[in-house]
Amino acid sequence: MKNVMVIGVGVALLSGAFMSVTNASHSWNGFHWARTASPFTLQLGDNVSSTWDGYLATAANDWSVSAVLDTIVATGATKASNCKATSGRVEVCSSKYGNTGWLGVAQVWVSGSHITKGTVKLNDTYFNTRTYNTPAWRNLVMCQEVGHTLGLDHQDEKFDNANLNTCMDYTNDPSGTLYGQLGNEHPNQHDYDELAEIYAHVDSTNTVFPYTGDAGGGGSKGRGKPNAVGPDIDLNNPSAWGQAIRQDARGNNSVYVRNLGGGEKLFTFVTWAQ
Repeated sequence: MKNVMVIGVGVALLSGAFMSVTNASHSWNGFHWARTASPFTLQLGDNVSSTWDGYLATAANDWSVSAVLDTIVATGATKASNCKATSGRVEVCSSKYGNTGWLGVAQVWVSGSHITKGTVKLNDTYFNTRTYNTPAWRNLVMCQEVGHTLGLDHQDEKFDNANLNTCMDYTNDPSGTLYGQLGNEHPNQHDYDELAEIYAHVDSTNTVFPYTGDAGGGGSKGRGKPNAVGPDIDLNNPSAWGQAIRQDARGNNSVYVRNLGGGEKLFTFVTWAQ
């Protein structure tokens, strides 16, 4: 389709709750980036350390295999410590966020059914430890959190069953070497097929920067930009994430939603340290 370059959880939001899924549709309730043409290009802002640069580039390359989108690494537009979102793209950040309990977080702003901006945070407090300072864990979490910002949910939510060879799968063994199974470090064909379904249509407006192809101006005139979360709100802190709407197989809250008003919401997908 184009030059292949450089790019949490559950399945559907139903009656206010997510339902689990295995080997089925793993669209995240149909949420998607609005765009007036397909394929489209989504920027991933690089706010990560040099240790993470290669993993960000790998994830961007992996997701760009999709026939409907490209993800490209762009200059970061925020400080990694607070990782503020930028309308029309995804900011990817790494920092020592502290003993928060979470390994990685994807936060996605939506207006109606459209994604308008997102962030990915990678917690070096844990990734600097022996357990998580491995290529497999870094690839898994980077790939998975970026996948959520594209509109994908998990393919499977069990930690101790066989790997599905996709980063959109919970696992205790991302490399697959401990139990002689497939690794979960990259997307698989089912992820690409699901993206093709999610983005099979085009929209009348555009929430993807730089908002090209939108005769009405789209996001450049402010449409699709959710209400701001106050500057005094620490989105690194679970207490600011709103209501927990799903738990993982270990009983940890894994998806949160904060209602911003006017049909706009902030979703937080969490990968907890084990």
